[in-house]
Amino acid sequence: MSQTTTSVSPEALSAAADRLRTADRTGVPGAPVRDLIGRDDVAAAYAVQQQLTDERVAAGARVVGRKIGLTSAAVQAQLGVDQPDFGVLFDDMAYADGDTVPAGSVLQPRVEAEVAFVLGADLAEGPLDHEQVRGAIASAVAALEICGSRVADWDISFGDTVADNASAGAYVLGADPRTLDQVEPREVTMSMSINDEVVSTGAGEACLGDPIEAVVWLARQAREFGEPLRAGQVVLSGALGPMRPVAPGDRVTATITGLGAVSAVFSE
Repeated sequence: MSQTTTSVSPEALSAAADRLRTADRTGVPGAPVRDLIGRDDVAAAYAVQQQLTDERVAAGARVVGRKIGLTSAAVQAQLGVDQPDFGVLFDDMAYADGDTVPAGSVLQPRVEAEVAFVLGADLAEGPLDHEQVRGAIASAVAALEICGSRVADWDISFGDTVADNASAGAYVLGADPRTLDQVEPREVTMSMSINDEVVSTGAGEACLGDPIEAVVWLARQAREFGEPLRAGQVVLSGALGPMRPVAPGDRVTATITGLGAVSAVFSE
């Protein structure tokens, strides 16, 4: 973790982690944790996230990548923040195109469509600028991110969502990866439907102006926090359009120009 300090006590950090852990274990969303760690104490929120991440890794989970959240100016304004956030992707969060996602595996699920990247090189040294990050990307692929919240009714502040692993739940990767010679992420357009009804549209520029710039931000943050991005990892770069709730039995499909379609079904 970064050496950034927080005035929040270790006891309060542990209590926040316990609240989120309990919601996860029982399948019942709980109260926000901002009363314990503050609404916007970045160091405290990531300290809670790291505590829960360390526990999962110790229990056998494997980190396979990261997700970037809050890349939309509108969502940042809604939460009163001026920066994105990030969370950890674990091996048990991954689904393939067309898979069925078990009901209850993600609390209060909401789905968004985005461009995912698979890294072909580490992003641990150097300037971590646009050129370096672009060169480190092996492929881009259409993706669905299934966000979830362990906080009841999605009543979240910046601190709540960061502590809750940036509301990461699961993700689905399409079956047609492309190189950056074949597709320009900032130029794509997206349409997402639930049960054949279009519910969300957007474009690559909605993600911090360029999904690759979102990865630049993440690469620098990850290195600062002591866990640089590594070759082979997946990066979910951020939503291209509004997030939508899903219910058991729903089928979600997103189409992204140049990357094709990706879909998933939620079991009843």
